[in-house]
Amino acid sequence: MKALLVDPEQQTIEEVDVGGRDDIARLIGYETLESDEIGPDGDRLFFDEECFLRGTSGRFQIDSVIPVSGKGLVVGSADDRASLKDVASDPASLQTRLKYL
Repeated sequence: MKALLVDPEQQTIEEVDVGGRDDIARLIGYETLESDEIGPDGDRLFFDEECFLRGTSGRFQIDSVIPVSGKGLVVGSADDRASLKDVASDPASLQTRLKYL
């Protein structure tokens, strides 16, 4: 499925394909995953749950969601978060909602 990888160190948003949780963990770089809803279309931001404990460099924030340290992945969700689907947001629209800290 289509997803958006946010890299705050490079200040980039890249379209990527993911097949599930293992791909999300690989792209973020850690197994301790957490996610927050980021909009009405079911998109969720996945990130390292321990990002601030690790001292990961590069931070960003989408809308008013708590800031994240390190890479994040935006993936669509369905069935009340039970399944993943293609992300609804595109890189350009996500960029307008994102700030690097």
